[in-house]
Amino acid sequence: MIRRRFPWLSYLLVATGAVLTVVPFADMLMTSFKGPDEAGTLPYRFLPKAFDLSNYRAAIHQLDLPVLFRNSVVATATITGSVLLTSSLAGYALAKLRFPGRDFVFRLVLSTMMFPPFLFFIPHFLILVHWPLAGGNDLLGRGGAGLTVSILALAMPFLVSSFGIFLTRQFMVALPDEVLEAARIDGAGEFAVWWRIVVPQTKPVLVTLGLLTFVDAWNEYIWALLVSTADPDVMTLPVGIQFLQDYVDPTRTLPIVMAGLVLSVLPVLVLFLLLQKYYIRGVMLSGLK
Repeated sequence: MIRRRFPWLSYLLVATGAVLTVVPFADMLMTSFKGPDEAGTLPYRFLPKAFDLSNYRAAIHQLDLPVLFRNSVVATATITGSVLLTSSLAGYALAKLRFPGRDFVFRLVLSTMMFPPFLFFIPHFLILVHWPLAGGNDLLGRGGAGLTVSILALAMPFLVSSFGIFLTRQFMVALPDEVLEAARIDGAGEFAVWWRIVVPQTKPVLVTLGLLTFVDAWNEYIWALLVSTADPDVMTLPVGIQFLQDYVDPTRTLPIVMAGLVLSVLPVLVLFLLLQKYYIRGVMLSGLK
């Protein structure tokens, strides 16, 4: 009723939300071009006096940005690829295959979504520390650091996603069984049915899941911080930027930190812009909204 009488109210709310969302990013971008005497001073200036790229050069040098970027890319790509593969396979099995205990397995997967991920970080870390025959450990997992000194440690706890399994399963339930049965009659195995029929039809939801997973993995901080305490060489972008902010005078390094944040946001922004149409379609079809 209100929407019909005051249609402008919806546009006003959307415009207000857009402004509240964009302004912090715009301020971050403008601060990255400011000099050390401009950031954090009063009266506040939104625009810098001069657009200077020295903060970006300082961020690349002080943060050792190529190494941090490499670690983040490897960890994020590994997590995203693994989540897409395992979620698609498990979702197909739980949606279209008949086997004893299928409903129990699905409920078990759903139950794991009730626990916050950081609850398992300490057990995961201890498992990696005592991983046999890795990082100087013997067969019993003693004597070394295990997998904590490997870049794979950044990805290990996130290789499987219960939310991803749930999302793909809910999407695949709606796929017509007749098409799958026709493929089986033609001699296709279950793997061929999944790869040639199910995966192409679930592209929107897989792109949506991939984007959500990519953003979460790229911005992961707590686990990356825990792993980097064992081996600083596997430090990622969020941890490196936070270290720079904590251990150097913040009044001088705020523009450099903002420059580092801008560089860290760019891959996520570019990926979202490239896959935006698939993301919107996946949200609408999967009922994620």
